[in-house]
Amino acid sequence: MSGDFFSSTPITQLRGIGAAQAEKFARLGVRTLQDVLFHLPYRYQDRTRITPIGAARDGDEVLIQGRVLIADVVIRKRRSFICRIEDGTGQISLRFFHFSASQVKQLEAGVIVRCYGEVRLTGLGKEMAHPEYRVLDNPDVPIEAALTPLYPATEGLQQGSLRRISDQVLALLGKAQQVAELLPVDALHQAQWPSLTEALLYVHRPPPDAPVQALLEGRHRAQQRLALEELTAHNLSLLKLRDRVKRQNAVALPNSSALEQQLIASLPFKPTNAQQRVHQELGADLAQPHPMLRLVQGDVGAGKTLVAARAALLAIDAGYQVALMAPTEILAEQHYHAFLEWYEPLGIRVAWLAGKLKGKKRNEQLALIETGTAQMVVGTHALFQEEVKYRNLALVIIDEQHRFGVHQRLALKQKGEASGIAPHQLIMTATPIPRTLAMSAYADLDTSIIDELPPGRTPVKTVVIENQRRNEVIARVRNACREGRQVYWVCTLIEESEQLEAQAAEDTAAQLQMVLPDVKIGLVHGRLKPAEKADIMDRFKQAELQVLVATTVIEVGVNVPNASVMIIENPERLGLAQLHQLRGRVGRGATESFCVLLYQQPLSKQGRERLDIMRQTNDGFVIAEKDLELRGPGEVLGTRQTGDLNFRIADLQRDALLLDDAKALAQWLRQKSPQQVEPLIQRWLGRADQYGEV
Repeated sequence: MSGDFFSSTPITQLRGIGAAQAEKFARLGVRTLQDVLFHLPYRYQDRTRITPIGAARDGDEVLIQGRVLIADVVIRKRRSFICRIEDGTGQISLRFFHFSASQVKQLEAGVIVRCYGEVRLTGLGKEMAHPEYRVLDNPDVPIEAALTPLYPATEGLQQGSLRRISDQVLALLGKAQQVAELLPVDALHQAQWPSLTEALLYVHRPPPDAPVQALLEGRHRAQQRLALEELTAHNLSLLKLRDRVKRQNAVALPNSSALEQQLIASLPFKPTNAQQRVHQELGADLAQPHPMLRLVQGDVGAGKTLVAARAALLAIDAGYQVALMAPTEILAEQHYHAFLEWYEPLGIRVAWLAGKLKGKKRNEQLALIETGTAQMVVGTHALFQEEVKYRNLALVIIDEQHRFGVHQRLALKQKGEASGIAPHQLIMTATPIPRTLAMSAYADLDTSIIDELPPGRTPVKTVVIENQRRNEVIARVRNACREGRQVYWVCTLIEESEQLEAQAAEDTAAQLQMVLPDVKIGLVHGRLKPAEKADIMDRFKQAELQVLVATTVIEVGVNVPNASVMIIENPERLGLAQLHQLRGRVGRGATESFCVLLYQQPLSKQGRERLDIMRQTNDGFVIAEKDLELRGPGEVLGTRQTGDLNFRIADLQRDALLLDDAKALAQWLRQKSPQQVEPLIQRWLGRADQYGEV
């Protein structure tokens, strides 16, 4: 039997798998024997030893054994069956909210029971809710010899079914002795990796002498061998996508432009060396006859918008259109005003499109875009709605890319393709992407980094203060306002409710107004109409308002150089990247600036770590790495929305050291063994590599 046998044999060939069962497995992406092998345990339970009840701690998942002392159905807030057991070292209650009459009869006083579950410490002592259990005739029944694997499941498929099907396929794997090796065998031998067959057998059914801790942490050599292959497959799928995009035709643009030189001459400052370097990288890409795919990272305030404006002029001067899409109306409007300021003196027409634009005004903008009268188009996701037609879109600029779903980005790209050319793509982010994520999630993009701030920007000093000292913070606000400076006061809530956030912001604004009667205070939150929001932001910008109380809607895109104090309430509830974005709203002028993190006790360990990091560094990349460490890649990238990076066994943080090897293996396969590439992607991603269609 060869590796092809596993990838070509459907699971319906196995015992007990009929059409209905096969349909349930298909929901997990399991259709062939190979899919069963690569449907890997996501964790293990340790049922290899019995823990004395007295030694079981809160939060432990343990196997315990004892005699039932008392069992009773109780009705408090809700009906439950409670069964108290003891083993000579202590007592614990088993609690069942869903139970049958036969269970009540089975778990009567005096029987010996063995249970597995999570220990919880309650006011009434130790408890296990809905443990797995069996009643024993003999207290010496053998326990499990090895760790118990837990598999990703779906409705109608229990762990037992998943273990039974994998038992059957592993038995075949043992006989066949191998599953197709798709990575270069010599390189694997040289690095002393186990074979794929050995790794799969070990990970599915760890032997009794397996090092428990290493397996529980995902650091065992067999797990790492599979993680290496999975990371290689992900890298290959992104490179495949990149090849597909690069095979398309794009407009080759001149890498110098009279308009661009005019813009630079009109600026009151000189671009930084980093901005110049990135501009040259963009110019070289845009001069190619295939689409540019470039990610520009730059910390808050590094001057990404100017870099985008200069690149756009290369396309506009050559007679083409450019579209810039931003995730929020506030940010899009900010970009629109910046481009108007820079482009109007150059005779360039800038169009504006957002959801709030209606009727006649909207139709006017649509006509400007379709006829090509507007060379530059700025807006929100309204830019890719069906009725928006471009005359000749050559460059798409996407700001804060991770806030858009894949389909939204794809739709904007297709707007350009409608005219027979694929637009160049420039993606910008002020959320620095850790190297580990850039190498995996963005392997299809070239990366440029603007790694210096423009002159005149002052580093922001961050202080962490407990909410009990709120009056001191309010005194600081009063002093800043007396000195002619402006202040942001940001309210955050743990509930993701616009209504509650708005309420918190309104309460804070009212409280501040009461204690600071002579200070002009504005209020911005998500429930305001866009026009109201824009009006208040504008008044703050014009210094008509001294304090702006806001929810996190001001996280990106607001530029008020005179604002030098940022107060963030409940900062422990925000991710590091978000805190860093908010802090970046101040320090935009020459005045010394402060960020005050006003936290509530008690602080969790992670909350304390976050605030310490913010106090210690202003470096967005250090913060991004820490954010990844604390929250994981799904949170950092917002992948609940974009659907990528759902790894089966790899973990970007834990397996960062494997990324260079995975990249090298991907290159080797593409050059020396291209016929292995597609089977490897199929094995690990199935049809999931479609997410990369951006």
